[in-house]
Amino acid sequence: MTTTALLDARSVCAWYGDAQVLHGADLRIGEGEIVLLCGRNGSGRSTLAKALAGLVRRTGSIRFEGEEFIARPTFEIARSGIGYVAEQREVFPTLSVEDNLRLGIKPGQSRSARARMADAFARFPTLAQRRAAPAGALSGGEQQMLVLARALMGEPRLLIVDEPTEGLAPQAVEAVRQCLSSLRERGGAVLLIEQRLTMAGAVADRVAVMGHGRIVYDGAVDTLDPRIVDEWIALGGGR
Repeated sequence: MTTTALLDARSVCAWYGDAQVLHGADLRIGEGEIVLLCGRNGSGRSTLAKALAGLVRRTGSIRFEGEEFIARPTFEIARSGIGYVAEQREVFPTLSVEDNLRLGIKPGQSRSARARMADAFARFPTLAQRRAAPAGALSGGEQQMLVLARALMGEPRLLIVDEPTEGLAPQAVEAVRQCLSSLRERGGAVLLIEQRLTMAGAVADRVAVMGHGRIVYDGAVDTLDPRIVDEWIALGGGR
């Protein structure tokens, strides 16, 4: 890979309480790059995403734009330009769609909130139609669009997205795909945790495969060996 390293994570270990999930994971993401992260249940994919976002206890080295982030709290990581979209579609159910989006705005951003809101509604027209509706009244697909749009309101340099198309209709899946592609075209990078290899392979530049809390393969999507798929990916998605 010849792109400049935006994120460089090395020997990352992570725990839930006393249970260690990551055992020295290494991951590098370049500027303007989409990296697909996949693996089986229990492989550590979501835990690695949470470690990068500062949501679990972790050790090792996580450098973002050349600065060490391993000891930084989550709010500093978010303000520094790393956006995180969890699998659970965590919306504020009693707030309107528009108010949920406003919560994604970071202090001191150069572009106006109105301009970013217009971008969000242009990207996801369904949200524009339901801008005054409480987020809890949205369908699962609409909520997924909302949490993705909310993360983009902060204009992240790196967006970490966990299973964005799970349970979505084909039209919603295509909207997510277009959103990730447009983010890359503007120079942003994406870490995409996804089991739909067909969709993910269409947008990803590289694939990183996790197994037993480590990266066991890292390379181009089109050269992914079927034996790697059989050994480390087949039989379902990983946490």
